[in-house]
Amino acid sequence: MTTQLTAVLVGCGGISRAWLDAVRDIPGLTMAGFVDINPDAARTRAVEYGWTDAVIGAELEPVLAQTQPDIVFDCAVPEAHLPVTLMALAQGCHVLGEKPLAASMAEARQMVAAAARSGKLFAVMQNRRYDANIRRLAAFLRSGAIGQITTVNADFYIGAHFGGFRDVMPHVLLLDMAIHTFDAARLIAAADPLAVYCHEWNPAGSWYAQDASAVAIFEMSEGIVFTYRGSWCAEGLRTTWESDWRIVGTEGSVRWDGADGFQAEVVAARGGFFSTVNSVELPPPPADARSGGHAGAIREFIDCVRTGATPETIAADNIKSLAMVFGAIESATTKTRVELKIV
Repeated sequence: MTTQLTAVLVGCGGISRAWLDAVRDIPGLTMAGFVDINPDAARTRAVEYGWTDAVIGAELEPVLAQTQPDIVFDCAVPEAHLPVTLMALAQGCHVLGEKPLAASMAEARQMVAAAARSGKLFAVMQNRRYDANIRRLAAFLRSGAIGQITTVNADFYIGAHFGGFRDVMPHVLLLDMAIHTFDAARLIAAADPLAVYCHEWNPAGSWYAQDASAVAIFEMSEGIVFTYRGSWCAEGLRTTWESDWRIVGTEGSVRWDGADGFQAEVVAARGGFFSTVNSVELPPPPADARSGGHAGAIREFIDCVRTGATPETIAADNIKSLAMVFGAIESATTKTRVELKIV
C-alpha cells in the first residue's frame, strides 16, 4: 500500500509549474497548502492544478499549523531558503528546495546542520542530474570503459538575452547558471572539489552590466582536474544548456554534446607514436526511475521519504556544488587560488 503524504508549496512563481507537473503524477501525494507573499498567486496555482481544497496563505507558519504536512517544497527566492527551511524542519517536515541551496555558504551550513538535528530529509532540486543522457554518461564512466578519469572539461556558450534582473546582477553566469555544470561535473567525475582558480570578465559587445563570462580550473579529489569555460553573451555556435563535455581517462576519452551526441574511443594497442584506438558505443541509459528532470528528482525524494533512503541531492552533499560557485566567485574577486571549505 502506498504511504499517503501531504505537502505544502512555498513560492508560486513560474518555476512552481515544473514541480506541480511532476507532483500531480505521483500516487498518494496531496498538496495541502500553497504559500506566496502574493496570496492571489498561491490561489491561482492551486486552482490551476486542481487542489481547490488546499489552504492558501501569505506566510508559511500559519499554513503549517493548519495543514501539518509531511513535506515542504521550497520554490521561494534564494534569500528566503534559510527561513523557510529552518521553519519547516522545526515543524517536523522534510524539505525539498529549489536551487541554489542557499544565498551563502554560511546559510547553507546552518541549514544542513538544522536538517541533521531534525532527523528529516533536506534535499535540493538539482534537476539536471536526472537527465537521461547524463545518467547514461555517468554509468559508462563508472564501468571503467576509459580507465581512471584524469580530466573533465566543460564548455557552456549561450547568448541569452533575458532582460530584467539578470542584465544587471553581479556574477550573473556563476551565480545564475554555473551550479548546474559544476554539479554535473561532480556527478560525472564522482569526485569532490578541493580548490579553484577562476577568472571572470565582461567581453566587448556584452549586453550585461557586469561580468558575464568565466573560466575556472577546479582541483578535484582522485587527482582529477575539471575545467569550465562559459559565457552568457556568446553569439553563434550555441552549446546545449547541459554544456559540451570531454572526459579523458587513462584508457580513452569520451565526448558528450549535452544532448544525444556521444563519441568515445578507447585504447586497443600501444607502442606506436599514437596508440591504436577503437570507437565504442555507449550502452543505452540505465533502467533508472530517477531519470526525468524535475519529475525524477521529486519522485526520488518522495520514495526516500517513504522508505528512509537518502536522496542523491541531499543537502549535506549538494553543499559541495554550492561551494564550487562561491569559491569561483571568491577566486575571481581576489585573483587568487581558493581552497574550498565545505564545513
